[in-house]
Order: sequence, then structure tokens, then C-alpha cells
Amino acid sequence: MVPTPVNGPEAATVTVRPYGNPLPLGFFSFGIGMALLAGAALGVISGDQVRPMGILLTVFVFPLEFLATVMAFLTRDTAAAAALGLFATSWAGLGVLHVVAPAQRTGIAVGMYLSAFALMLLPLAVVGFLGKTLLGVVLSVSTVRAAVAAAYQLGAPHALELADGAAASLLVALALYAGTAFLVEDLRQRTVLPILRRGEARRAIEGDPGDQHSRLPREPGVRKQL
Repeated sequence: MVPTPVNGPEAATVTVRPYGNPLPLGFFSFGIGMALLAGAALGVISGDQVRPMGILLTVFVFPLEFLATVMAFLTRDTAAAAALGLFATSWAGLGVLHVVAPAQRTGIAVGMYLSAFALMLLPLAVVGFLGKTLLGVVLSVSTVRAAVAAAYQLGAPHALELADGAAASLLVALALYAGTAFLVEDLRQRTVLPILRRGEARRAIEGDPGDQHSRLPREPGVRKQL
């Protein structure tokens, strides 16, 4: 942002840098992480395979999700960036736990963490439905999965762990669809697979760019305070 004098008062010149859409990377890495969690919950990954799963969550899924988070903030999609950021470090945290204590199946600390995680996802899911309905669906299922996993960690019956695995498997399919939808949209410069945008999110794709840029002086990072 470079201040330039115009008839006395200062005006702000904003340079907009084009960035690639980070959502395909975010969704695809999210789907891979969920596939690993589904395998653990359904008993496919167990014993001496738990530690390698933790390593993959930490060194593969976390960096990609974190990169998508940073790019989402740079492209000024606050809601998507917040959701990606929460999931990014959750992969690192859960991955380290699986590496350090691969034999531990349940724990109060993890249960409380997942409970709080599910709670913080709720407003993001609501906001998702106000903009990108597809994102709202993914976050809603993620909220349910985290809540079910939290209940199992806090002592609920084994059936809830199986429900956790089923929800994680559904999220793998949703992540594959969402990542593909945003990727094809970016390549074709139009919506091909339904994303079900609403409100401002729809106007961002279909509306006049001049109307969107008129809001820049009031955007975070441009105005003086958040």
C-alpha cells in the first residue's frame, strides 16, 4: 500500500496480486488425512501401523494444509482460511500424538480437545452455508465427526468409533468432489460442478469486479484496525 498525495489529503493505492486458488490443495490434503483417520477408526490401521500414520499426518498432510491456509488468507477468504488453519494444526497435533503414544486408544485430553474443536467449527459451518454451501456441508459433517470422536475418547461405546470412521470416509468423498469442483472451476473460469455459492460468494464469481474492489478501503489489512 503506497500513500500518494491527491489534492492535499493522502490516498491509498492498493496493489492486488493474483494468487492461485488454494482450496483444491486444501481439500485434497484434507481428504488424504481423513482417509488415514477413517482407517484408524475402522480398525484397518492398528498396531505398528499407527506410528507411520502419525508421521504421514505430520509431514505430509499438515504442511500442505498449512500452505493452503496461508494462501487463503492472502486471497482474503477469511472463513476458508480459518477452517483450513484449524484443520492444518490439528493434523500436526494428532500426528505427533500417534507417533509419541501409538498404543493409546482413548484419552480425556484428546476428548476435550475434539469437543472444543467441534464447537469452534460450528460458526464456520454456518458462515459456509451463507457463502459456499459445499464448504458448509463439509464443515457440518466435520463438526459431527469431531463430536462423535470426542464422545468416544471420553468413554462412549465402541460403536461411536465406527461412526467416526464412517463420517471420516464420507468426508474423503466430499473432499474429493470439492477439490475437483474448485480445480475445474479455476481451469475453466466458470462453475462446472455445483458448488452452490450464495450471496457475496456468488457475486464474487458472477458480479462486476468494480463493485468488489469498492470495498477494499474497509478490508482488514487496509483499514487501520481490525
